[in-house]
Formats: sequence, structure tokens, C-alpha cells
Amino acid sequence: MVTVNAQPEPVSFDPARSAVIVVDMQNGFAAKGGYLDRAGFDISQARKTVSNCERVIGAARRRGARIIHLQMGWHRDLHDAGASDRGMALKSVGLRFMRAKPENAGTAITRGTWDYAIVDELAPQEGDIVIPKTRLSGFFETNLDSVLRSLGIEWIAFVGIATNVCVEATLRDALYRDYLCLLIEDATNSAGPDFVKQATIFNVKTILGWVTTTEDYCAALA
Repeated sequence: MVTVNAQPEPVSFDPARSAVIVVDMQNGFAAKGGYLDRAGFDISQARKTVSNCERVIGAARRRGARIIHLQMGWHRDLHDAGASDRGMALKSVGLRFMRAKPENAGTAITRGTWDYAIVDELAPQEGDIVIPKTRLSGFFETNLDSVLRSLGIEWIAFVGIATNVCVEATLRDALYRDYLCLLIEDATNSAGPDFVKQATIFNVKTILGWVTTTEDYCAALA
């Protein structure tokens, strides 16, 4: 058992019964020239997020925790993106970005593209699990829940992008399935101003789970 300093109180768990879910750490969200950058979002903190994710993943691997990568995106023909007149198509930043200009078509987190690929620094290693998804939550119409249960996972540490969107959506769905959730706040990056990240941190530490830092997580698993 390890004990991690967290808010609102420290948490203890067996690393072998835990997983790190790495949410959408793809070029499209975390790299210069990725679609989020081209769409005008501030990704200046993304490199720090990548670095902290590296530290968290390394510490977790050394203690036998499982690493699960979520990878967001669609096929080029968008048959898996939802009806063109429904919520996902109308509100998704990526889908709207591709509709805005003809030259954007097929360039935002589209399967098979550089934008869709996980950043080089966090490339999945042998033993890691990669779960593609087409919606914000990693649990929506994927086998994530069955994978976690088959591995006997109880605790999930969350890192990735975006704190206030896909990270929070997946964390909420994990809570609803009775997993214990730990958000590593500085190993995530928000889409939008800082207050949206702070809102997620508030939600997690008061209602949805616990919040810690890269330093505290890695120190506990050292």
C-alpha cells in the first residue's frame, strides 16, 4: 500500500490494483501545429503537461500500476462522429474546426493522421492498453469498464487533456461505476482559461474524488 498526499485528505491504495488513465495525449491536443493550437486555443502549458505525464507514468509503471491510453478521434468519413444535425457534430470543437474551412477536412484528430497520434514522449509501451474513443468520456461505447474490472482495478489516477472536458467526463463516468478517482492536477491541461480547470479541481476534490500533484504522486510511489 502507498499513501498519497491529496485533497481533501490523503488516500491509500495498492499500486497493483490501480491504473493511470492517460486521456487524449495526442498531437492534436498537445503539440504545436495540432488542431487545438490551429483553432486558437492556448496550449502553452501543454509541454509541462507532457513532462508531468511522463513522470507519473514512469512512477506508476515501476510499481506495477497499469497504464491505459485513451485516444480520441474519428474515421475520415465521420461515420462514427454522430449525425450531422445532432449534439456531438454541432458542438465538438474538432468537428466544427474541420467544417469551418475545406482545407481543415480530415486534419483534426482523424484516425491515421499525425494529429491523431499519441505524442512521441508518451508513446504506449509493451503492456500498456490503448482504447480508442469517439466521444468525450472514455467509457462511452468502449470496453474500458470491462478492461478495468478484468484487471481488478479499484483506484484510477487521471492525467491528460483537457482537464475540463475529456478528463472530467471520463472521471465522472468512472465515479458512477464505483471506481475511486484521483486527479493529478498539474499533469492535466485545460481547454480554455484557467478558471475552467479550477472548476474541475473543485468538483473533483469536493464531490467526485481526490486531487493531488505530480510531485506528491511520484513521491508516494518512489
